[in-house]
Amino acid sequence: MHRIIALVLLGALGALALTGCDTPVGTANPEPVALVTGLAAPWSVVRLDGGGALISQRGDGRVIELTASGTQRPIGTVPGVVAGGESGLHGLALHETGGIRWLYAYHGAEDDNRVVRMPLNGAPGALLLDTDGVQTVVDGIPRASTHDGGRIAFGPDGMLYIGTGDAGQRERARDPGYLGGKILRVTELGDPAPGNPFGTVVYSLGHRNVQGLAWDSRGGLWASEFGQDTWDELNRIEAGGDYGWPDHEGIARSGDAIDPVAVWAPADASPSGIAIIDDVVYVAGLRGQRVWLFDTRHPDADPQAVYSKEFGRLRDVIAGPEGTFWVLTNNTDGRGSPRPQDDRLLQLTLPEG
Repeated sequence: MHRIIALVLLGALGALALTGCDTPVGTANPEPVALVTGLAAPWSVVRLDGGGALISQRGDGRVIELTASGTQRPIGTVPGVVAGGESGLHGLALHETGGIRWLYAYHGAEDDNRVVRMPLNGAPGALLLDTDGVQTVVDGIPRASTHDGGRIAFGPDGMLYIGTGDAGQRERARDPGYLGGKILRVTELGDPAPGNPFGTVVYSLGHRNVQGLAWDSRGGLWASEFGQDTWDELNRIEAGGDYGWPDHEGIARSGDAIDPVAVWAPADASPSGIAIIDDVVYVAGLRGQRVWLFDTRHPDADPQAVYSKEFGRLRDVIAGPEGTFWVLTNNTDGRGSPRPQDDRLLQLTLPEG
């Protein structure tokens, strides 16, 4: 059942003391823990095996390693990143094949957005990007000052999924020959994935600006999407599905597009990265400055918002260890109000109640 999400907040969270980052990564703590501080416009975070994480910075193209011991260090700058407007260095994804560990990155270049990959060398705590080994995976994704998409993730089928924005050419979002306003599905080398509905890299269409990708325990793909003035969306993605933009925004109940499963007013959400933990979708909110929780097993239940206005704008969310989840704040990109030590990677737990 499609639902319009009302602003449903949990009980008052109270003032939460922010624990410093002397706690080793992976140690459960009922209070918020700042794992990384002093980030510059971070956009994406991916966890590393054995603890730690990699974080992208949109403006300068740098990748930061959080080590398992809780220290942070730069591991390199992705070559060819041209930042400006909403474009720069965006999503990251890890994939190992042929004995090589690759870091995939979505970024803005001079004339387009693209996905590249480069070897990630070294042991945890001493990782380095082999920037001489960078390879282009997919290029020609349209770029503009806004609506640049940027989330990437490997699915349970081993294919790479890429969320793009319409780059201001809204009338082409439903055009299967245009890479903007789409979810793309490709092999590790960037070829159209077997079984794609149009025989090309396009997997779904009719999107305005895809920001988050995640899979539930049944293998179903979910995506968050910025709306325009009326409704942001959480969509259940189908191969070949048309999600209606720009002719429809939010729940239209028309025969020519798939409706979102949930919608928000942009002031309450502006959803960015998402994670699915125990079949609950965690949605990081930028303008909404909160994490929304949507239970895919009980779609009729009222969604909940947690940590509302506690940390400012939230750009990404991923599963953490031992019942925690991690969120990236996004207060230093020119649209937020930076707080002490911003931007930060925070480790959180769900409040009781």
